[in-house]
Amino acid sequence: MTDAANAYPGERLGLPPAGTGSIARPGRRIGALLIDYLAATIIATGFLGYDQFALPAEAGWRQFAPMMVFAVLQILFIPTAGGSPGHRILGMRVVRQQGGWVGLWRPVVRTLLLVLVIPAVIWDADQRGLHDKAAGTLLVRG
Repeated sequence: MTDAANAYPGERLGLPPAGTGSIARPGRRIGALLIDYLAATIIATGFLGYDQFALPAEAGWRQFAPMMVFAVLQILFIPTAGGSPGHRILGMRVVRQQGGWVGLWRPVVRTLLLVLVIPAVIWDADQRGLHDKAAGTLLVRG
C-alpha cells in the first residue's frame, strides 16, 4: 500500500482514524505551540524583564530567553507529563512509536529540531513532522 492510498493519517502506523490514539491534527498542534510559546514568553519576561525599546544588540541573549524557556518546558514535561502543557491542555500526548516511555533523549532531540522550525513544518503522509520522525515519537490525541 502506498502513502497516497492511505485513507487517513496514521493508518500505516496502525493508529485509529479518530479519537484517542489517533494522530493529532494540525489545528491542535498549532494551538499547543501557541500556548507553550506564550507561557514561555510570560515566564521569561517575568524572570528576566523585557525592554520593548531595546535594540537586539542591547538585548543580547535575552532576546532568545522565550525560546530557551520553551525548550526547557518541552524537555521537562514530555517525559514526565506525556506532553508539553499546551499538548496536555488540548488533549494530546507524545508517545514512542514502538510504545513505552519516551525516555530522556527523545524529548531533547525532538525539541532541538522543533526550535529549528523547518523539521516541524515538513510532514509526511501521516502528518508527522521530521522532528517526531527523528526522535521516534508520535503526537497523538488522548
